Amino acid sequence: MNKIISSAEADAYLARIGVTRPAVPDLAALRELHIRHLHAVPFENVSVHLGEEIVLEPAALVAKVTGGRGGFCYELNGAFAALLDALGYEVTLLAARVMGPQGLFGPPFDHLALEVRTADSDEPWLVDVGFGRNSHYPLRFGERGEQADPAGPFRLAGTADGDLDLLREGEVQYRLERRPRELADFEGGCWWHRTSPKSLFTKAVICSRLTPSGRVTLSDRTLVTTGATGRQELPLGEEEILPAFRDHFGIVLDRVPQARRTAEEQGTP
Repeated sequence: MNKIISSAEADAYLARIGVTRPAVPDLAALRELHIRHLHAVPFENVSVHLGEEIVLEPAALVAKVTGGRGGFCYELNGAFAALLDALGYEVTLLAARVMGPQGLFGPPFDHLALEVRTADSDEPWLVDVGFGRNSHYPLRFGERGEQADPAGPFRLAGTADGDLDLLREGEVQYRLERRPRELADFEGGCWWHRTSPKSLFTKAVICSRLTPSGRVTLSDRTLVTTGATGRQELPLGEEEILPAFRDHFGIVLDRVPQARRTAEEQGTP
């Protein structure tokens, strides 16, 4: 990638995730950037349900993050790629297809992940800050055995056609291509995910981020927290939604996002 965000924009991004500018683009700094990003910037699809345009351009994605919002995979990994590039990392965008609940892969360009090279390592790293319950830290691209991570054991397995399957606790999460891509290549996938009734992102409002003890998630009108005491679900009233976005995710909204429901889901003819 060409450096397309300014030093000031990179500094604002670093301030959002609470990290000082690394002296060198090494693995230690990459690991800190990765985990801090997961804690500070939520995975959310609020734009889909507010009718906001999603612009897949690095400057726009970075501005969304520095403005206090998050996004889904194309936005989060697209913005993070721009930051890493500005800090001196070598970044390649890769396309993936997510494994669905029926055991079928999603459409092409279903997901965006990153291949990153650091100044102190000859091997590339799989970086992904935009995929739900994914690894807390970068994973070695060349390693085919299990890789320990706080989120569980992960493994990359080669496929017959040269792709890579990412497995978490033995279950395939997504199938990753190795061909370098441009951000514009994901326009079609982004449009599908924010408009198709088959997309998970059009079915419910979701906002989620990692916490020191687990995870906090707002799923439509339910606040879900997981941690040392287990899982807790708290139904919220309409007047509690905007404060929940603000207090748990730092997102300030002027109206409550409304999930788009089909007639069948609403129980109407």
